[in-house]
Amino acid sequence: MRPHALPGSVLALMLATLPMTAVAQAPLAAEGCLGCHGPDGKGGPGAAAIAGRDRAELVATMLAFRANERPGTIMGRIARGYTEAEIAAVADHFSRIR
Repeated sequence: MRPHALPGSVLALMLATLPMTAVAQAPLAAEGCLGCHGPDGKGGPGAAAIAGRDRAELVATMLAFRANERPGTIMGRIARGYTEAEIAAVADHFSRIR
């Protein structure tokens, strides 16, 4: 092995993992959204895009689902499992995605 090959290999490995570490990871509360709304919150079949929406709108929507004030097939049941702090964290996360 050449003496300088190892540092190059380490650098290549670091650069290969850069995109994963550079992207903000979703808070744990937001992980439950990804199955329906997609890995970036951009929507999917039967699920609205939530990425890039206004934070206050996302909070209000989740609170309305939680209070059964907004119709939804499953969102009311899902939203009832979230605290206000978790709803705020989810809204913060998805409102930042562009």
